[in-house]
Amino acid sequence: MPDAYEITPVQHRDDRGVFLEWYRFDRLEEAVGHPLNLRQANTSVSRKGSVRGIHFADIPPGQAKYVTCTRGAVLDFTIDIRVGSPTFNEWDSVQLDEVDRRAVYIAEGLGHCFVALTEDATVSYLVSDTYSPGREHGINPLDPEIALDFKLNIEQLLLSPKDMSAPTVAEARQRGLLPDYETVRKYYGSLNGAV
Repeated sequence: MPDAYEITPVQHRDDRGVFLEWYRFDRLEEAVGHPLNLRQANTSVSRKGSVRGIHFADIPPGQAKYVTCTRGAVLDFTIDIRVGSPTFNEWDSVQLDEVDRRAVYIAEGLGHCFVALTEDATVSYLVSDTYSPGREHGINPLDPEIALDFKLNIEQLLLSPKDMSAPTVAEARQRGLLPDYETVRKYYGSLNGAV
């Protein structure tokens, strides 16, 4: 997915356990083209089948995310909801777990969602801006137009009332909630030092 990255850390194991760098600002900046200016860190613990998302924030400033799973496993989704993008309405997923200890970077303007594949799946994420209810939005993760594949039966999924009542991508687009691809690209350029 353009403007999203999967990071697989090198794990150093010995008889004491394992050590890894799960976040390196300089390596991420090298890949993305600008620093991730951290403003908040979040952790969620979820029951198996819990779905969180699809969430996104208004741009500017948006909310870039660096996400990892420190316990259990989740299937993490990045959804391109940028109107005008060549990959609009497409998504990609990666399993984040305590085995490979992968992380994903999700740029501002992309939608984010995950489903817990295990009990007590623990997800930690670093974000580029603080939570601001007036700028935060959601899309119903069960929207058939997006058609996320949760790898679980629909009866196993647990969603919050807020996510269940969120609009479909078509409704969000009609309401003018979705980010515009060209506006987002210009914002990325400003972060990269190009004006």
